Amino acid sequence: MQPSIGGRPPTPRTVLLAEVAQATQRLADAGVPSPRFDAEELAAYVHGVKRGELHQVKDTDFDARYWEAVARRENREPLQHITGRAFFRYLELQVGPGVFVPRPETESVVGWAIDAVRAMDVAEPLVVDLCTGSGAIALALAQEVPRSRVHAVELDEGALRWTRKNVEGSRVTLHQGDALAALPELNGQVDLVVSNPPYIPLTEWEYVAPEARDHDPQLSLFSGEDGLDTIRGIERTAHRLLRPGGVVVVEHADTQGGQVPWIFNEETGWTDAADHRDLNNRPRFTTARKTLP
Repeated sequence: MQPSIGGRPPTPRTVLLAEVAQATQRLADAGVPSPRFDAEELAAYVHGVKRGELHQVKDTDFDARYWEAVARRENREPLQHITGRAFFRYLELQVGPGVFVPRPETESVVGWAIDAVRAMDVAEPLVVDLCTGSGAIALALAQEVPRSRVHAVELDEGALRWTRKNVEGSRVTLHQGDALAALPELNGQVDLVVSNPPYIPLTEWEYVAPEARDHDPQLSLFSGEDGLDTIRGIERTAHRLLRPGGVVVVEHADTQGGQVPWIFNEETGWTDAADHRDLNNRPRFTTARKTLP
């Protein structure tokens, strides 16, 4: 708590802002990429309010557990693991150790996929989300395209513990299995396949942010020497699942924009392969259409 000035006690808003400012500096010194946002989000979480309501927290209500949460974030534990929640488009998801935390960059991927499904002249579009993780992509599609039928595939049991919680009560059908051998019963019927697969090269391990490297499941991060092994497998799976004219959407690293479209080439049965940029203007995902007969 900051001292009073001129004999007047500080207002509750001033007190809380002082705590958040101190936490922001601590997080910045620890190398946290978004220190102010994280300091405010932790304060909101600990005090049971939204970030925009922090000014309502009174001096007498300040919870010292805030500093415990700040210390955990200083050690580069993901913000979402501390709060137990991740926000993605219009969703609030449960996340924690064992599941990949959805990133804002993926919202651009999902936005494109949603627009593509809405534009299809199909009464009930059939969608498959491979490597679903928390279920973020599948749930966003099910929520924003209510007429769609969405299937989500995840292999890792640690991730599925969270996926099951998130999809409970939704219209998403969850399957445990290998994305590269998934859902043979849907071969040739799917309208859109979407995936945020592992795509980090094994050689890049030391450059990965501690939040991901030390806390996200390794299965969701790394994929061979060039990072493209799983995407190559998804190309084959998507071609098997999609109907002629169906569309695939695959996220990749911003350094892979010149490589991934070549995986979806005419020789393997694709057309209109193109790369797209995210809101930060970085190459982020590739789309392609299965060739018509």
